[in-house]
Amino acid sequence: MYNFLKISFLSCSLSMILACSGNSLSGRDKGVLGGAALGSGLGAIVGHKTGSTGAGIAIGGAAGAITGGLIGNAQDGISNRSNDQDERLRRQELELERQRRELEELRRQGSGDTYRREEPVRRDDGYYDRY
Repeated sequence: MYNFLKISFLSCSLSMILACSGNSLSGRDKGVLGGAALGSGLGAIVGHKTGSTGAGIAIGGAAGAITGGLIGNAQDGISNRSNDQDERLRRQELELERQRRELEELRRQGSGDTYRREEPVRRDDGYYDRY
């Protein structure tokens, strides 16, 4: 029982130290740590019941780390795709706003420069001026 508590405490301590290392952990890293901690705990319980606590911790920790890593990696992929899509959307909105400003500028320029057809004006000598 003492070994069980000692190993459980050490695995939890190691997980806490790695989680607080200061670097941002990816989803895969978090999955590996969480899976290893959970797998070690479950492995310790099962191993203690069968009489080999150490083997249960090792097997459970390895299985949990692999499973947690795979799940975390999948979550990272989803997050990366979402971030890429958000960035493309942001760029499209910027381009749309640029085009709107350009159209507005062209409208302002066009209102004074275009030839406007006006009604002819009759002069005193009977001829018509077009402007």
